[in-house]
Amino acid sequence: MALDAKIPGGPISEKWDRHRFELKLVNPANKRKFNVIVVGTGLAGGSASATLAELGYNVKTFCIQDSPRRAHSIAAQGGINAAKNYPNDGDSIWRLFYDTVKGGDFRAREANVYRLAQVSNDIIDQCVAQGIPFARDYGGLLDNRSFGGAQVSRTFYARGQTGQQLLLGAYSALMRQVSAGKVEMFPRREMLDVVLVDGHAKGIVVRNMINGQVERHAADAVVLCTGGYGNVFFLSTNAMASNVTAAYRAYKKGAFFANPCFTQIHPTCIPVHGTFQSKLTLMSESLRNDGRVWVPKKPGDTRRPDQIPESERDYYLENKYPSFGNLVPRDVASRNAKEQCDMGKGVGETGQAVYLDFADAINRDGKDVIEKKYGNLFQMYEKITAEDPYQTPMMIYPAIHYTMGGLWVDYNLMSTVPGLFVLGEANFSDHGANRLGASALMQGLADGYFVLPYTIGGYLAGTAKAEVTAGHKAFDESEKQVTGRIDRLLSINGKRTVDDFHKTLGRIMWEYCGMARNNEGLEMARGMIQELRAEFWENVRVPGTAADFNQSLERAGRVADFLEFGELMVVDALARQESCGGHFNEKFETEEHEALRDDDNFCHAAAWEHTGDGRDPELHKEPLVFENVKLTQRSYK
Repeated sequence: MALDAKIPGGPISEKWDRHRFELKLVNPANKRKFNVIVVGTGLAGGSASATLAELGYNVKTFCIQDSPRRAHSIAAQGGINAAKNYPNDGDSIWRLFYDTVKGGDFRAREANVYRLAQVSNDIIDQCVAQGIPFARDYGGLLDNRSFGGAQVSRTFYARGQTGQQLLLGAYSALMRQVSAGKVEMFPRREMLDVVLVDGHAKGIVVRNMINGQVERHAADAVVLCTGGYGNVFFLSTNAMASNVTAAYRAYKKGAFFANPCFTQIHPTCIPVHGTFQSKLTLMSESLRNDGRVWVPKKPGDTRRPDQIPESERDYYLENKYPSFGNLVPRDVASRNAKEQCDMGKGVGETGQAVYLDFADAINRDGKDVIEKKYGNLFQMYEKITAEDPYQTPMMIYPAIHYTMGGLWVDYNLMSTVPGLFVLGEANFSDHGANRLGASALMQGLADGYFVLPYTIGGYLAGTAKAEVTAGHKAFDESEKQVTGRIDRLLSINGKRTVDDFHKTLGRIMWEYCGMARNNEGLEMARGMIQELRAEFWENVRVPGTAADFNQSLERAGRVADFLEFGELMVVDALARQESCGGHFNEKFETEEHEALRDDDNFCHAAAWEHTGDGRDPELHKEPLVFENVKLTQRSYK
């Protein structure tokens, strides 16, 4: 199958406007005839549901939590990017476009990234109109701060709660449509399959997580907004319920999965503190605006930070990257932190941490100013670690955070399955091999508010409307597969818990497909995952029944998918014989230990097609053509 990204012709600055004009339209009266399913209620799903309903479509929205307000978008802290150039420091749509392409190590599609930069300004206007309490300067104007990978201040923020405030804006717009009867909400539902009729996505099969009932829902199109797959590593900054199941089931129905090995390591997380820890806590990248990262110059130095004089401290990011300093992109900052710890210069009891120090900022600006900027983040850190970051430097270490890989989509955000659209972190489209900070919220809202409402209309208007109901035989077959899998999980009655298998998988993935990879380790990991998966289906213990609230059963289904998907990640990492962004193969690095790309052989998106259980997936390549940005070795010096 040849991949057609459907990128419009013409100058890059005109592509989106031209494409919107050329898309077929559904007139207002006819929109009432179409039903759309949206899975997920984070920023992408909430904004998409609200906007589609506002346009007149009938929307069914599915939420894995008890309320859309609990979607994982709420956890985003630092801010959202836009090219408003309010500080008048040289920003522009073009600069945001360039920084995003460069930050992704030139492994993103130019046209999608430029569109993202274009609509970024509209997002801020939309959110301000919703009443989002963005920070403001002394004169009352919207304030901005800096984030990694940029030399301008373009990040709008609401202290350290930006995701929460933006989600409340999308939630209010969504609930307005629920009240108007245009959106029907289905909380506590987990999507377990997408249903295809004549090759088109026409519905989903879900499990009611309260009473265990398996339900069928039909529609004219399906929109997946189900987030990323970082929890394949077990320990990550993701919410415990975040999973790959919806996207992976779509993959098994014919949707290609692109660049699954592109995972982001966030450099600013609270270090692992125990064997029984279930997740990791993110400290916002915005802290690197005022915090200085350092380690002792002498390996093995166990003195307290206040006992180490300035002359014996190594501010390694500032020394190595004088232009960007502490605000280098996440992949660069993470690898450098690991390098310092590998040299024996790590701090804390485990030696797997570096300092993030605010002493200079507090002395310069005063504690009150720092508290206004980051107060809730400092409180969170103190609650978790029992250390006061106003008095003692924070200790941080890299952790799994975001996933740039996802289901392959074209310029219209439609997957290789007609009628199946994928938004936000669930798709692969905008961030290449490394996402810049404050760009996740931007993409989620861009996709939901400003892109999908146009492109889904083009699909619906150009496709013959088929009257498909949940009684169709395709739904029978799908439900049979779903219930059969549930029954199989419950019947194994083995001796190992689901979490035990998940932790083992996470250790394999972190060790061999994490911050650094090599071919030998990846080959070993693939075999280990296959063995672990075989044992899972023979020895996992899932207590309870399918006919009630059963969290063990929920986790078992998700871990079963992770055990298959983890192998796909390893296969993708082995196929990409280069280093780029978050994919760092130790065989391919510059003399200064930076990622070394191979543009001659790997300047493409790797889209994987499922060919059947137990068979290797088939690789399809979408060439990435750079007409507006010159391919160069990234440098942040």
